[in-house]
Amino acid sequence: MNEGERRSAYWKANIKLLSILLSIWFAVSYGFGILLKDTLDAVTFLGYPLGFWFAQQGSIFVFLVLIFIYAMRMNQLDKQFDFDEE
Repeated sequence: MNEGERRSAYWKANIKLLSILLSIWFAVSYGFGILLKDTLDAVTFLGYPLGFWFAQQGSIFVFLVLIFIYAMRMNQLDKQFDFDEE
């Protein structure tokens, strides 16, 4: 694989990862916090309706987890495509 093909494959993998993670974040923040709020409010979590919890805190926690997943996966991609700094 030459340099151009390697760079292209690296960015394709990066964009795919970003698309998946942003879709998850969108589903959690918009879907659970807004669209499904009334349905989720039938369940309580830590004493609060689940829809309210997702709108106020859950989407933030999911976003933080997604940041760590992105960082770990990008380190793996860097090593896989030989772009790591080591």
